[in-house]
Amino acid sequence: MTNNADSKAWIHLHPQDHCVVALRRLGKGESIQLADGKLVVLKKDIPPGHKIAVVSRAAGDPVVKYGWPIGVATCDIPSGEHLHDHNLKCHHELDYQGLATETPAPPSRLSGKSFLGYVRPSGRVGTRNYIAVISTVNCSAGVSKAVARHFDSEILKEFPNVDGVIAFTHDSGCGMALDGIKHRTLGRVLGGIAKHPNIAAYVLIGLGCEQNTLGHLQKSQKLVTLQGVRWKSNSGQNESQDVPVLSIQDSGGTRATIRKAVELVKSLLPQVNAMQRTSVPASEIVLATKCGGSDGYSGITANPALGVVSDLLVAHGGTSILSETTELYGAEQLFTKRAASVEVAKKLLDKLVWWRQYTAHYGEDIDNNPSLGNKAGGLTTIVEKSLGAAVKGGQTALQDVIEYAEQTNKRGLVIMDAPGFDPVCVTGMVSGGANVVVFTTGRGSCFGCKPVPSIKVATNTPLFERMNDDMDLDMGTILNGETIEQAGHRLFEEILETASGKKTKSELLGYGEDEFTPWSIGPTL
Repeated sequence: MTNNADSKAWIHLHPQDHCVVALRRLGKGESIQLADGKLVVLKKDIPPGHKIAVVSRAAGDPVVKYGWPIGVATCDIPSGEHLHDHNLKCHHELDYQGLATETPAPPSRLSGKSFLGYVRPSGRVGTRNYIAVISTVNCSAGVSKAVARHFDSEILKEFPNVDGVIAFTHDSGCGMALDGIKHRTLGRVLGGIAKHPNIAAYVLIGLGCEQNTLGHLQKSQKLVTLQGVRWKSNSGQNESQDVPVLSIQDSGGTRATIRKAVELVKSLLPQVNAMQRTSVPASEIVLATKCGGSDGYSGITANPALGVVSDLLVAHGGTSILSETTELYGAEQLFTKRAASVEVAKKLLDKLVWWRQYTAHYGEDIDNNPSLGNKAGGLTTIVEKSLGAAVKGGQTALQDVIEYAEQTNKRGLVIMDAPGFDPVCVTGMVSGGANVVVFTTGRGSCFGCKPVPSIKVATNTPLFERMNDDMDLDMGTILNGETIEQAGHRLFEEILETASGKKTKSELLGYGEDEFTPWSIGPTL
């Protein structure tokens, strides 16, 4: 990438690009001098993060950014013109060429980095220590929330090692085909939360007549025992490690179920509180990567820095999850070429074909994805947004493509199929086992995701300063001299500190329960 003497004015990301990106507000009549000496005079005011044509394009010509076409010109575009949705539209065909032809060798193994985590009997490592109250159906949501509310900060003061009691509720659980796509997806999400290493113990609460019955969930998700704790029955006797389940219909109604569930959680609290952090290698990090409220800076600062983190984590033997399938459309060739096998590459392409068919069924298109906020921040097409988002995945080989909320069983870089919508996407990665989330944002975000800490990273310094209560790290520093490598190492250290117990801004604000949003695929019957 090249720039002029004013390091805060504009940036040319790739020698083949037909545009530069404004790094501050540029006025009509200002000039840009490219590396080859060409002088471009701006024809109008340009907002920060937006694109300026530095090569004239005719109607129908491709427009290149990041070294790849991001769309086609809808009219003649002279050099110096603002390049955005008034003269640029999406055009993309899936790339089926070069599958697994550029698979990189495994990175040199790194060691020596560690964090303090909770080692569970399953062998997985938690970064937090929660008790969950899980609803099998929307009908039990009120009861589950009442149980969690009972354990307020005053009660939990006696149990300092317990991060909280969380109600995991949702709007589904019935009105679905038995073992249909909606049922299977919800089961994976709820089962993933129950087995999550940040959940030390849990209670399942159902109504009793739903399609997603307590018994079906236990059997399909193999919820056989709790993670090394015992609960007490109403008689006060210590029971086995069998999962504590409550049916509202069988328990005598709302109040009776709440009383029973509260007693169950009370019996779990001392045991969960007794659990201690121990030193574990960085390889036990399962990282969820997400960008939301993206802008023209996202693909220049925070996302590339997160890509450095992804590569560092993989080199340490850990797992990095890239998701947002709808925001890989147009960047899939970056992953199919470096897939570990042709089969892995085809799995990604198959997912993108499914998404095109899925959106078309409802008369919509994947390019509807860039939000109005994204566009205000300078992003025009889904391909442009995808190319900037994909760099979160770093440079290592793509090891697998997995279903939404599927448990990860491979080390390295994996892609999880999910929508781009923040809460739905992150819910899937967390249910799949992620124990830390890094969330990059250019427009601003108030996101949290219990039971997993969410580190929010600003793509630009004005955002970091404006929303300091919400932003954990500033990557706008990359525009002022810090290298992407340095920023990535700084973020990696923040991840290890957070995994060891450092509270994120969203945790300090109490965010994270409302963002639990399982993906509802298929008809409601």
